[in-house]
Amino acid sequence: MPPTTQERYAVVSCHVERPLDDRVWAAFSALQERRPGGFCVAALIRPPDPDAGENDDELWLIRAREASDRGPLGHHTHFTSPTHARPTAGPTGERVLREGAWLYEHGLRPTLFCGGGWYTDRSVALACAKLGYADCTPRTTRPSYLPDDAAWAELAMPARLDLGEAAIAAVPTTHGPGDLARALLRPALSPRVHAYFHDTDLVHAGRRALITSTLALLGRRRPVADLDVVAATVRDHGTTLGWETVARGEAAAPRA
Repeated sequence: MPPTTQERYAVVSCHVERPLDDRVWAAFSALQERRPGGFCVAALIRPPDPDAGENDDELWLIRAREASDRGPLGHHTHFTSPTHARPTAGPTGERVLREGAWLYEHGLRPTLFCGGGWYTDRSVALACAKLGYADCTPRTTRPSYLPDDAAWAELAMPARLDLGEAAIAAVPTTHGPGDLARALLRPALSPRVHAYFHDTDLVHAGRRALITSTLALLGRRRPVADLDVVAATVRDHGTTLGWETVARGEAAAPRA
């Protein structure tokens, strides 16, 4: 198996949740262009929500295309609203499919996915498989704010997830900005790092400085990799695990 899945790598993604906010977009664009630590930052972008008044599709598409020119492009779903990531009602997989179809109809070809609030279930994973996405929603450790019965997926290292009628490549997310800063202070940094942050972090000077400085250090501690390349390697060569071995809480069954 190629070394990107077996030994060491570092990749970076951003959850781009407010692409129509001029200040937030400018901050994200500048960082993606700058490539701190040498990282090609993947933009996991939330589609516009017309029910929440996000109706400027033309501007959204211009910005999504700009992001895709600078790095890997992914699809990030907020299941309830722009400000409420996890679902409160309705079929979750259908939402992902509907948004994915809209992206495709407008000429975008995202390759990655991450569920808002780390939400996933089997129907979401099957939607990712149908859309051809690699999934970044699994976490290596449980997010501390999630209730005990909350749906999420736990995955120690990249793998192919067998869903029965389909399979997807999954590259787990490992560190947020604070976690990464603390991890970099220790000698025993994880061999495989998938760091993430939010676009809204970048409008705060202190958070922006933390992100850029930790990515610069991460680029010296681990081989810099491209998230699309890692995902493709997993798809072709990764170990296969059953969905039931990674699903946690309500993720073990699809939402009604």
